Amino acid sequence: MIHVGGIVLCGGQSKRMGRPKCWLPFGGETMLQRVVRIVGDVVQPVVVVAAAGQDVPALPDSVQMVCDEEQGRGPLQGLAGGVAALRGRCDAAYLSGCDVPFLQAAFVDRMATLLGDHVICVPRIADLYHPLAAVYRLEVLEVVRRLLAADRLRPVHLFEEVPTRIVSEDDLFDVDPSLQSLRNMNTPQAYAAALVEIDG
Repeated sequence: MIHVGGIVLCGGQSKRMGRPKCWLPFGGETMLQRVVRIVGDVVQPVVVVAAAGQDVPALPDSVQMVCDEEQGRGPLQGLAGGVAALRGRCDAAYLSGCDVPFLQAAFVDRMATLLGDHVICVPRIADLYHPLAAVYRLEVLEVVRRLLAADRLRPVHLFEEVPTRIVSEDDLFDVDPSLQSLRNMNTPQAYAAALVEIDG
């Protein structure tokens, strides 16, 4: 049985949202606090990766904060920072953005279970990969750093480099039938619609 931790990324520029997504109120807490809580209910320890100098909401003392080494380089840079912080503390990590307020604990648990002997397991739904809902063994760090050095910043490059299990909708249907765990909030309109659902 492998020990899985968690990484939550919150250092994105939130250009389409127009304000930092980690601070958006949602159900009595901020978006970041909510996602950290849900991930932490399933896996430990949890690391949050922010941009250098970024102001973030208060988090439990057990949550470690680290900063991206370079800004604007996407999820692979955040993954590198999170994995480096988790070395020696777990074997793999569930990676999430901070903008998935409908993330379900059972989804995180299922993804951790599906990793098996692979280095990565990642959902691919309707031909779209979801790298911020995937599980990565910490041994990916060397490959991630090599890709970053070569400016190959798309996560699909990583999936092509190491043994990766592609998770289908069928693998997740019983724990999250409508795949709400993959629903991220990128725009004010999406956020407003989600608020109506949580309040209703």
